[in-house]
Amino acid sequence: MFLERVRSRARVTFDLSLFVAQEMCRFSRASLQIEPTSFMTSVLPAGFETERLQMEPRQQLQHRHRLLGPNTGLSGRMERSGLLLLYLKS
Repeated sequence: MFLERVRSRARVTFDLSLFVAQEMCRFSRASLQIEPTSFMTSVLPAGFETERLQMEPRQQLQHRHRLLGPNTGLSGRMERSGLLLLYLKS
């Protein structure tokens, strides 16, 4: 009688611990799929937009150099990284 109760409680404890371990594995697997996906949909577009905004002034400067020659940036106004830099003719 005593051994039967111990066996049944040990079995219930084992079943419960097995169930908890399986659920933790399922949860961790799901969270490992959700976390990178949410990162890619929220953070990466902001990074791409920042890179694009930094690239536009450089492309405009390169375009100006191709059209007018490489020495045109030494006089007048030149926009670089969102700042207006003023150069004096020397």
